[in-house]
Amino acid sequence: MTQPVAPTRRRFLLAASAAAAITLSLAACAASTFPFIPSHYTFSQQQVQEAVQRKFPYQRTISQVFDVALTNPVVGFLPDTNRVSVRLDAHLASPFLRQPVDGVFTLSSELAYDEASKSVVLKSPNVDSVNVSGGAQAYTQQINAAAALLATQLLTNYPIYTFKPEQLQFAGVNYEPGTITILTNGIRVQIVEK
Repeated sequence: MTQPVAPTRRRFLLAASAAAAITLSLAACAASTFPFIPSHYTFSQQQVQEAVQRKFPYQRTISQVFDVALTNPVVGFLPDTNRVSVRLDAHLASPFLRQPVDGVFTLSSELAYDEASKSVVLKSPNVDSVNVSGGAQAYTQQINAAAALLATQLLTNYPIYTFKPEQLQFAGVNYEPGTITILTNGIRVQIVEK
């Protein structure tokens, strides 16, 4: 009597393990064929450069004292401080200067997610350095103040990437950007369930 039971048990175990294998392979196929929300998006330096480039050239009169023209933005990444840098060529003219002067402004900014516009934006821009040539050295303090005002007006809340609605929704579940990390070669934005 024990002999017929053993083959039946073996057949049952073989059938159960075959069913489990089929279920796992079907699940793997289903996962690879349906769209999904990635755990993060990464933007390259070139994508950020193109987004910032749209804002320039930029001209502004500051406090009726300086006419400033900013051109040629160059985007860089500062992973140690988790900030984005923007180097700009500056051309300044003022009644206080004998002649217009050229210089370089270097700004840096944090990044944040703006839910209303669904964009990754520049936040809290700072002027890291201002280098001017010629007779403008005597007005370094005023030029720094003008550069700080320009940075705030120009870059605060400026979008560098806007998500499409389908990038943040799948199967009725809403997602949103989480932690934003500056890498040496890109910006990684974590995607989390809302």
